[in-house]
Amino acid sequence: MAQSTSSNSGKKLVQIDVSSDTVCPWCFVGKRNLDKAIAACKDQFDFEIKWHPFFLNPSAPKEGVNKREYYEKKFGSRAEGIITRMTEVFRNLGLEYNMSGLTGSTLDSHRLIYFAGQQGLDKQHNLVEELCLGYFTQGKYIGEREFLLECASKVGVEGGAEFLEDANNGLKEVNEELNKYSSHISGVPHYVINGKHQLSGGQPPEVFMRAFQVTTN
Repeated sequence: MAQSTSSNSGKKLVQIDVSSDTVCPWCFVGKRNLDKAIAACKDQFDFEIKWHPFFLNPSAPKEGVNKREYYEKKFGSRAEGIITRMTEVFRNLGLEYNMSGLTGSTLDSHRLIYFAGQQGLDKQHNLVEELCLGYFTQGKYIGEREFLLECASKVGVEGGAEFLEDANNGLKEVNEELNKYSSHISGVPHYVINGKHQLSGGQPPEVFMRAFQVTTN
């Protein structure tokens, strides 16, 4: 596993592997808090973040289903409480939690995230942000090709349409990453920091900041 090293800037390098699913609201909460922690520590460390796939519902339909109805079917009487809680959590991040639209298969989003990573980890990280913003706050469907390509375009990913056109592109790599990074975990978000320190859930920035310190000492 990777260990912390010094980067070209002379600052210690913090490597972060994130397993997540693009329809997991706590993954977006965790990303926003991780970004805050990184911003607070950027004078002290350099960062390398890699995103890896996880499927909360591997059998989710590609054509999509009503998001609210899916929540109600999955969580039953707890659904409204969960939605109210997420609305509050998102509001504290300055975001509006949107339950409109569809939910469904996240495979194409994970293929695109892998593809973005081949063009640069910054592009990959920014793509995750755009996908989550659209899905969680604008009612966009995570499986819609037009939405995926719109996000790719916003962050400068080139060739996304051609890549997604062939359903086999990125499939092997997504499955390999799934086995390597996510086969041993039962939920997301899951973080491995410098190959040794593991965190789960939408942790507050302070927890990430402590982990940066611990893993670089």
